[in-house]
Order: sequence, then structure tokens, then C-alpha cells
Amino acid sequence: MLTLNDSTLTVDILDPTDATDCAHQGLRYCWGGYIWQIRDVQAGELLSGAEYPNPSPRPFNGQGLPESFRHAEFGTNRPLILEKNRGFIIGIGEVAPDNAGELVVTEPCAWTITRSPGSIEFCTGQSGNGYACQLTRRLTLAGRTLTSATSITNTGSRPLPLHWFAHPFFALSDRLLTCDLPASWGMAANAGYTLDAAHRLAFKRRFESIDDGHFEKLIISRGTTLRATVSHPKLAGITFSTDFTPDFCPVWGNCNTWSIEPYIMSELAPGAQRAWQLRYDFGSVA
Repeated sequence: MLTLNDSTLTVDILDPTDATDCAHQGLRYCWGGYIWQIRDVQAGELLSGAEYPNPSPRPFNGQGLPESFRHAEFGTNRPLILEKNRGFIIGIGEVAPDNAGELVVTEPCAWTITRSPGSIEFCTGQSGNGYACQLTRRLTLAGRTLTSATSITNTGSRPLPLHWFAHPFFALSDRLLTCDLPASWGMAANAGYTLDAAHRLAFKRRFESIDDGHFEKLIISRGTTLRATVSHPKLAGITFSTDFTPDFCPVWGNCNTWSIEPYIMSELAPGAQRAWQLRYDFGSVA
């Protein structure tokens, strides 16, 4: 496990070159820069997961603050980059079907990891099927603020599908949570959550199990970045923000956790680059 430390917080990051840490990885989340847990010197662990506190959740479920480059389009399951289930998944590596037809990693990405005061950077390059890219992920901890910056360049000859999303796993208080959303965003009436006049989302009920939960799409205001302040059982909230307007942004929760998932759904022309940043501001210990 790799770490970033400041006076009150420690960030635990899965090491994509370590076999023990790689056991937590799978085909869903980017291996480089996968934030597994954040610990407060007074309050202890701050993040959750779909199976939390199971120390070895299924890789698909994960925990912490992972980010994902999808290999299939949301909603249609149309393959992205892969052809006949072969090729590469951005940030993970080469994949192919095994004898049972299940997709598996045949060659993980080769990562270069660079440490500097307060930061850690993960870089890799991938190519296949005429696609190619250079990916850099940089995590920085300053006081009680964590930033996750990503940059990707299409170094291939074909347009590169870019379907990325963040999946933060926030902790619940007695299986409940509130989240203040941007004033111009909305949400259709649904069975899982309410949204009041102050744009505060709340659970309608306590979910009872890992498989009991609700997924709902938010209505995004054009040109408005995400800024969400989430309640926390040990802190005076966590503020999660993006420096881009999401193309799509669902929310999801179960009995252990809740997530708001900003998406980028785009395509990079050969030679083009895209860069973006997430920011997490951790409130004081309650």
C-alpha cells in the first residue's frame, strides 16, 4: 500500500505493482491512483464501500475513492476499444476471454510511479487495435484537501472513446445520509431519495442490505460543475467537487454507502488531450 500523509490525514492508495494490492483490483476501476481508504488521526477510517467493513470486498464493488474508464458504454453495453472482447481497458491493461469466456487481465499496465512532497503520480501508456493513449493520474494531499487530477492523450491513429466516471463511496450515519447539491440541479420523483427546496438530497428510508438500494439519475444544469456537500458520521461533512460539468451524473446507495458519480462521455481525436480534476475537502472532526 502506498500512502500520502499530512498532519491529520493519511491516504491509503493501492499499489498497482504489488501483488497483494492487485488482489483488490479488477476490471472496473483504474489501477493507478486507486484510493482505498482515508484515515483521520482522531476519527479513524472515513470512507466506506458497498460491502464495508469487509476488508476484501469483491473487486467490482471496491471501496474508497476509485475512478473508472469504462470498457462498455453505459446503458447500451456497446464495447469501447475492445474488439471481440480483446484489447485494452484504459488504466487496467490487456484483456481477453478465458476458457470460460470471462474477461480477464492478461497483461496489466506498466506503471511509472513518482513521489514528490504531498503528491504521488502514476503514468502508463497503452496500445492495441489501432488505439493508443498516454495516461497520467496525480494525487495531492494538502491539509484536509485531496485532489485527483487526470490527463489522457490519444497517441493512436483512431479516435479514442473516453467514458470515465468517479465512484466515491461515502459513509452513512445509521444507514442514512444527506447531500447538498448545486442549486440549479434537480432529480425526478423516485422511490429512493427526496430533494427539498434547499436542494438537499436525503434518503426516504434505510436500505436493509447490500442488495437493497436505489440508483437515480440527477438532472444536470448546463454549464454547472458539481459541488456536493455530503454528511458524515464523524466529520462536519465532505465537499466533493469537479472542475467540469458532468455529461451524466447518477447517484446510488445501499445499506453501507452512498455515491454520486460524475461522468465524462466523449471521444478524443488522434493527438488530442483531455484533463480534469476532482477535489475532496474533509471537514473537521465532529
